[in-house]
Amino acid sequence: MRHAKAGRRLGRKSSHRIAMFRNMVTSFFIHEKITTTDSKAKEIRPIAEKLITLGKRGDLHSRRLAAAYIRDAKTVAKLFTQIAPRYQERDGGYTRIIKLGVRPGDNAEISILELVEETLVKKAPKAQPVRTAPPVAPVQVAQVTVEVETEQAAVTP
Repeated sequence: MRHAKAGRRLGRKSSHRIAMFRNMVTSFFIHEKITTTDSKAKEIRPIAEKLITLGKRGDLHSRRLAAAYIRDAKTVAKLFTQIAPRYQERDGGYTRIIKLGVRPGDNAEISILELVEETLVKKAPKAQPVRTAPPVAPVQVAQVTVEVETEQAAVTP
């Protein structure tokens, strides 16, 4: 059982897998769209979104963290100057995965991973209906009179 072992291994050693992810993310930022298998796209997506978030921060530390992963100065510059400013108003969700079907050679599921291009239109929060209590008729209190009978004790000698 693989408890607490997140991520797909994709049939590769860890060094090969990390290098492949770096290359794919670099290509993704250069072309802004890549076609790959579903499982690879699902693994690359969080990496790309974190790098775009670093680009939105835009400070020197963020640039160095991104450069440590991407290792191509032109791609890092494109990330910080062209890609990240597009998503300044968006809180995440910068990429989408579109499933294409299966690849004829090995029947692998193929997808397109691309950057979201449309501008985000934030919806106004729904107004909660104001609940008013139904009108309550005034309660009529019946006047109750209590008659207290006093027993007169008959005193017998």
